[in-house]
Amino acid sequence: MKKQDSHVQAFLALIRAGLWEQGVRLLPYGPIDFDYVYQLAEEQSVVGLVAAGLEHVVDSQLQKKYVAHFSEQTLQQEERNKAMNYFIGVIVEKMRETGIHVVLIKGQGVAQCYSRPLWRSSGDVDFFSDSDNYRKALDFLTPLAVHVDSEDKVRLHAGMTLDPWVVELHGTMHTGISKKIDAGIDEVQRDIFENNGTRTWQNDNTCIFLPNPDNDVLVIFTHFIDHFYVGGVGLRQISDWCRLLWTYRDVINMGLLEKRLRSMGLLTEWKAFASFAVEYLGMPVEGMPLYEPFKKYRRKAYRILCLVLYTGNFGHNKDESYRTRYPTLFQKMITFFRRMAEFSRLTTIFPKNAPVFFITYVTRRTQSAL
Repeated sequence: MKKQDSHVQAFLALIRAGLWEQGVRLLPYGPIDFDYVYQLAEEQSVVGLVAAGLEHVVDSQLQKKYVAHFSEQTLQQEERNKAMNYFIGVIVEKMRETGIHVVLIKGQGVAQCYSRPLWRSSGDVDFFSDSDNYRKALDFLTPLAVHVDSEDKVRLHAGMTLDPWVVELHGTMHTGISKKIDAGIDEVQRDIFENNGTRTWQNDNTCIFLPNPDNDVLVIFTHFIDHFYVGGVGLRQISDWCRLLWTYRDVINMGLLEKRLRSMGLLTEWKAFASFAVEYLGMPVEGMPLYEPFKKYRRKAYRILCLVLYTGNFGHNKDESYRTRYPTLFQKMITFFRRMAEFSRLTTIFPKNAPVFFITYVTRRTQSAL
């Protein structure tokens, strides 16, 4: 946290207020640079949360220009989310009519766990399926797309643009950092598609299938852990995790969750991010499984905060211009040394897993390049 900590603390206070719909006092933070707060909100993809937080300020009269700016952006986000929800309903119905079955993950599904689903910053549309339906969905959607990325045939992943929406198809949710994590996610995938481990979201007239809470919490957590280790993660993804856990706190199988995390080797990461959620995002302790109020996890939580603010949402703050300025070989060399530096910083938080994950990451990238 380089720029005046008071502004960062005010930013976090507003996120907490928006995330949990509770009153917030800003006077203790002194004069606040709201332009900087807005910059942070954009970097972390949480403009809607901060806008909701501004509605709960109880001790300050905010300048109208700042409130109006946040309101304008939030209204635009509302319209985008409505349009995206409509698109999801239409495309799911069309696939269903041809016998293609997919599950919506992350994004608009987890948005339904928020008090204001339409205020969540939206991204891509992510569909998850078994290998058979993945191939059918890819064949069905490709002719409709204005652009299709190169398919990752190992991880069964394809991205495409169905103007204006970016759609990601996933036949697995494998990470690039750990075979143990991938094995755990394979178990989740089998439960979703073989044991009907799903829940539903009634999106207007269309019933959309989502992973059930026990499966969804692992999909979301492993996804942002993957990004945390490779590239960076933002507060939006961590907030999604918190809202999902809170919404389904009475039905999540704690024993199954702990068993799965142990088998994946992610128990320490979970407890560190649990401390982060409680300390900085105001997550109620009673809604956070496996939370332990120990100093070692609070120290990790602070280091996580510094990295999250530094990188921004999915590496928003990183200078990636070298990818267009240098030949491919130099790009790969720069990326390698950057990743090595990033994993070195991560070793100060997770000294056991970070070096192992780096080796796995380099090995897999090397194999894919051959």
